[in-house]
Amino acid sequence: MDNPLLSQTHLPAFSQIKPEHVLPALETVLADNRAAIESILSQTAAYSWENLVLPMAELDDRLQRLWSPVSHLHNVQDSDELREVYDQGLGLITAYQAEVGQNAALNQAYKAVKDSDDFEQLDYAQQKVVTNMLRQFHLAGVDLPDAQKARCKEIMQQLSQLSSKFGQNVLDATHAWKKHITDEADLQGLPDSVKALLKQNAQQAELEGWVITLDMPCYQPVLTYADNRELRQELYQAFVTRASEFNDGQWDNSGIMQQIMTLRQELAELLHFDNYAALSVYQKMADSPDKVLEFLDDLAEKSKPFALTELEQVKAFAQENDGLQDFTQADLWYYSEKLKQAQYDISQEALRPYFALPQVTQGMFDIVQRLYGITIQARDDVDVWHEDVTFYEIHDENGELRGQFYLDPYARQKKRGGAWMDECVIRKKVGESIQYPVAYLACNFTPPVDGQPSLLTHNEVTTLFHEFGHGLHHMLTQVDYSPVSGINGVEWDAVELPSQFMENWCWEKPALDLFAKHVETGENLPDTLFEKLNAAKNFQAGLFMLRQLEFGLFDFRLHKEFSADTDIQALLNSVREQVSVLPPPEFNRFQHSFAHIFAGGYAAGYYSYKWAEVLAADAFSLFEEQGIFNRETGQSFMQNVLERGGSKGAMDLFIAFRGREPKVDALLSKLVAA
Repeated sequence: MDNPLLSQTHLPAFSQIKPEHVLPALETVLADNRAAIESILSQTAAYSWENLVLPMAELDDRLQRLWSPVSHLHNVQDSDELREVYDQGLGLITAYQAEVGQNAALNQAYKAVKDSDDFEQLDYAQQKVVTNMLRQFHLAGVDLPDAQKARCKEIMQQLSQLSSKFGQNVLDATHAWKKHITDEADLQGLPDSVKALLKQNAQQAELEGWVITLDMPCYQPVLTYADNRELRQELYQAFVTRASEFNDGQWDNSGIMQQIMTLRQELAELLHFDNYAALSVYQKMADSPDKVLEFLDDLAEKSKPFALTELEQVKAFAQENDGLQDFTQADLWYYSEKLKQAQYDISQEALRPYFALPQVTQGMFDIVQRLYGITIQARDDVDVWHEDVTFYEIHDENGELRGQFYLDPYARQKKRGGAWMDECVIRKKVGESIQYPVAYLACNFTPPVDGQPSLLTHNEVTTLFHEFGHGLHHMLTQVDYSPVSGINGVEWDAVELPSQFMENWCWEKPALDLFAKHVETGENLPDTLFEKLNAAKNFQAGLFMLRQLEFGLFDFRLHKEFSADTDIQALLNSVREQVSVLPPPEFNRFQHSFAHIFAGGYAAGYYSYKWAEVLAADAFSLFEEQGIFNRETGQSFMQNVLERGGSKGAMDLFIAFRGREPKVDALLSKLVAA
């Protein structure tokens, strides 16, 4: 049969891809790659960039292009059939990658290139490809005795399967829970837009009334606006116990977490690291695990006094207005929103009419046109996986294509939660032509309801800008070698720089005037509303900071301190004793759905969000000095950061843009301004 996954077209044929295509295509490509590697190693000529490094990069790129649409469909349009072949395929790929990583002959071949007289003739990006690859051989266990090599390979396969299962359990547990409401009085306090979504959920389930789910477009507004405290508490408990022992024995990630951590620690020790945190930091900007903990502890110490004050303010407000004595986590969002409205006379819901998704998207494109001189246009002739998906192209000032991307904005069943950017196609040079980069941008916004476009909260606007920042990092790269093109080869604790940097334009009036227009009247966001939004910008910044630091410290300490007798819950409790000002209830099982570290790429790396936030705040401070649309500054950021990808160290690129190493001052000013 014709297999769309084996075609050489630039973009995947999503409508043609079926689960039965996955394994035959994968087995074909893996067999071809193995044969190609044997051929590369059998040549008699001295190893070089042209006859070793470049052909190996081509093999990796072909495999990535096959697997990318499969992995993406697993994230956005999952099914039992796809999940089964995805899991099998993941095992095949992990085994292949371990096999390549432990190939001693390949390792020696790369060492020969590194040690050759010609190495210094390679450009910096080419040298980075070689040195990065040698590091990957080391981390795959190529230097180990055969028995330990085999164990490393086995661990890697087990970890890939366990991580996949962890994420699937979170997805299934999230989508399994529903609350059917038949009495509208139970929804008192909810904005009409939210009730319309809940009614639409019910209609799709062929039910009368309203249906609440644990998807963010439902969960967050109900926790924020519902006057019914019992409903808020029920929803909160359902959310924080997902994929735990409280789910009637289904989707319980307890044992999976323990297995993952045990295997990670064993892998670290096999590779001669004290712990997995040390292994992780080996590939990052941070100098050492102690440096990371020092960074997190310092931020926590500086943030906690602000957070304590903020908590006392919201608790006092709840007591004064409702006589509430037993303030809990399930009350925090609700009373924080009430307090913010009382202090600043503004709410996320009041802003929604100004943030229709089509306008926000176009405004975001206009902003980057001013900064970088790029133009973005939609195409309607591209095969997509769902009718809500739009495909775009990016061109530079000379009309040259720079990149393309799919935008999948809305929440739906069988789509994982959160928001993300992922690679579809990676930029590389092919002969005299360019393989242009393609990205996936996915969010989980409220879909259009009652004939209106999707109306975003300001928080959702910043989410869209955040993911688009990741996308620009991937798509604007000018690096011609896929292993260090775009986000590839970028230290993980710097990969959030372009995304967090992009969020800043959501808070600037000249930028908002490009897209914040009332959905019915077309009027710009009034100055009075903007002033309230800006005044409330750092509302509860201390509480938010501590929440993120709790996640980062838990992740890092878990990977630094784990041993066979570690109680994961007890360790999390210890972190909370250090940083939390409002301890969660005993039943809280946040860690059971912490997919970033157990099913994503953030293991011993969640601190990256705060680390990169320092970089982003400091980078944007230059725009604050020179003008938020200053073209020269924008060009400098594009040329020194976005275009360079992983071809050079992140610190070197930051210094090239900013003229010095980063300072924490701009980030800490948010706390002072709160």
